[in-house]
Amino acid sequence: MKEENGPSISERERDAGTSGAGVGAGAGGGGWFWRWTMSAVAFRLILIYSFPQNLDLSSRPEVSTPVTSLRRLSEGYWLKQKSMSPYSGSMYHGSPLLMLLLGPLTVKSTQGQPDHMLCSLLFVATDVINAMLIRATGQSLQMAFGRHVKALDLAKLSYHPGALPSGDIAAAVYLWNPFSIIACVGLSTSSIENLAVLLSIYGACTGVIPVAAFGWVMATHMSLYPAILIVPVILLLGNGPDSPPKKLLLQRKHPDSDSRDSCSGKQETLRDNLESQNFSWSRGVCFFLWASFWGFYVMFLSGLIMREHGGLLEMFKRTYGFILTVKDLTPNIGVLWYFFAEVFEFFRSFFLIVFHANILLMTIPLSIRLKHRPCFMAFVCVAISSMFKSYPSVGDSALYLSLLALFVNELTDFKFAFFLFCGYVGVSLLSPVMHNLWIWRGTGNANFYYATAMAYACFQIILVVESVGAMLNHDRLLVKLSAMTTKPTGEKSST
Repeated sequence: MKEENGPSISERERDAGTSGAGVGAGAGGGGWFWRWTMSAVAFRLILIYSFPQNLDLSSRPEVSTPVTSLRRLSEGYWLKQKSMSPYSGSMYHGSPLLMLLLGPLTVKSTQGQPDHMLCSLLFVATDVINAMLIRATGQSLQMAFGRHVKALDLAKLSYHPGALPSGDIAAAVYLWNPFSIIACVGLSTSSIENLAVLLSIYGACTGVIPVAAFGWVMATHMSLYPAILIVPVILLLGNGPDSPPKKLLLQRKHPDSDSRDSCSGKQETLRDNLESQNFSWSRGVCFFLWASFWGFYVMFLSGLIMREHGGLLEMFKRTYGFILTVKDLTPNIGVLWYFFAEVFEFFRSFFLIVFHANILLMTIPLSIRLKHRPCFMAFVCVAISSMFKSYPSVGDSALYLSLLALFVNELTDFKFAFFLFCGYVGVSLLSPVMHNLWIWRGTGNANFYYATAMAYACFQIILVVESVGAMLNHDRLLVKLSAMTTKPTGEKSST
């Protein structure tokens, strides 16, 4: 039925489908992606070779933290070379395996200066690998979700999941994100931690269980907080990549009697989709077996390194214990350092439990509500841990912002995008200014710098809340469009 002042609904839907297909075809050619990738690598190399030494990004609290600082890693490696514990004093609190990997690259050159150029090249290569993992993950998600939409006959409506190449866009967002560029130039080891997280998500999306288990074990070993990713990783392995809600599949499997699909092949496809929604316990058990294998192997290597310096108990105390007890109150972009600097010692243990338990408690309702979107749930878990972790850095923000870009097609109802963009830019500019006024010029105080950290946390909360709301609205849209296709012909035309 046509409207008086415009085309019919079917014509508008067909026009929208044509335009969406055109966008997908134009953006789908990978030439632009590789040009932007090469440009991002060249830009990083230019900054590394020509960046003013007096700015010294590696000492910025927004870039390097007590667990991601390359200087502290270099100090730990020097102590290890002198037959002392790398955790002597209060400098190094990272992984002993990471120390042995990067330590030889931080030794002093013949000119007496640390040779960080090889480390910089390693971090550039790590960023490129991270971008490729994000791209492959996005392609896997988009292909899986496209199959579901095609089976549900939603492609003929105005919904087109393949309008934009989300994997290419997310990878480009990571490569050109100022946060990831600053972390790379500032020699922060957060890019290597991001590599482990992305390996876990990529392995789970593609069904490569050994890779998923290895990435999860290494990410947990280096930073502890990625341990909560075990829930979305298990859901990804058990249920497969992102798919429409099971309610929608049931609606399509049992339509009204007047609109039953006569095509038996289509019904078989829907039946396969429903069966894929059933959790695969065998893959979950296989993941735990591989995770146990990699975990024992990592602990064995760490025990060999620490066998003369207190063993694994000393490593746990100096790494996980340091992260959980928040011993170092050096200012950073997080909210814990100022809080625990002001709280009474009597209440310190209580608030430590509250802050860390908050991350775990949020995982339970998220796993129930977003169980059909495990990859999106992984983004939410990474963002929440970035807000509440003891020593956050801009490298953490670079990771979850790129993961958010994987759902550029689904988050069309995302609100406050411009407001959040301006907020992130404003905080990024104000943070070093307030730090300079407080530490170097003496015209400010800790409240100035902490105000930017509080604003940054608020923007992150808004980002997570709005993105979850937009994803849930997208799922409701799928159910509504599915209901339109299952209505009788006369009722649909009257709409």
